[in-house]
Amino acid sequence: MAVRAVVFDIGGVLEVTPDLGMHQKWLAQLGLPEPEYRNRTDEIWRAGSIGGLSLAQVHDQLAYALNVDAGTVDALMDDHWTEYLGTPNTDLVEYARSLRPRYRTGILSNSFVGAREKEQQAYGFEDLVDVIVYSHEVGFAKPDRRVYKLTCDRLGLPAGETAFIDDVEANVDGARAYGIRAVRYKDNTQVIADVEALLAKES
Repeated sequence: MAVRAVVFDIGGVLEVTPDLGMHQKWLAQLGLPEPEYRNRTDEIWRAGSIGGLSLAQVHDQLAYALNVDAGTVDALMDDHWTEYLGTPNTDLVEYARSLRPRYRTGILSNSFVGAREKEQQAYGFEDLVDVIVYSHEVGFAKPDRRVYKLTCDRLGLPAGETAFIDDVEANVDGARAYGIRAVRYKDNTQVIADVEALLAKES
C-alpha cells in the first residue's frame, strides 16, 4: 500500500520551540512555587487545549486563579504565545510545501485555543497543507486514537496510506497503533530521509 499523504506535527517539528524560560520568569514574578502555580492553572491550560474554554475565558480564569489584573494576564499570555509559536523550521516547511500536489499533506497538532489564528498569521499554515486538525477545535488530542482517525478521514485516506511526523514518542506510538506510518522527528535530515524511504515503497 503506497503512502499518499504526509502529516506533520507543529511544535518541535514545523516550528522550532526551545524553552525560553518564560515559565520560570512567571513563577518568580507571581511569587508562586511550581506546585501551587500548577494547582491553580493546570485545568485552565488543559481545557484550552481541547476546546473547553474560549481564549477570552482562558484570560478571565487565569486572572481569577492567579489573583492578578487583566494587564498581567495579557503580558503572561504574550510570553506564552512567544514560546508557543517559536520560529519556523524553514527547511522542513519547504519540504512540506514540495510534497504538493503529488501527495496530500496535513497538520495534526496538540494545540491551544487561538493557535489557528496565531499560526496562520505567523506562518500561513492553512496555505501550506490540505488539512489541519487542531486538538482545541476537535476536543481530543494525541495520542487519542480518535484524533488519528479524524485526520485520516479528513484526508480521505486509510491509515496505511498516511505518513505522520511527530517529535513525541507517545504520539508516534499512538499513530502506529492506529496503522499510520509514523516517523519520530529527531532532525531534518533524518526525518526527510525516513519519509522519502516510505514514499519510495510500493509507489
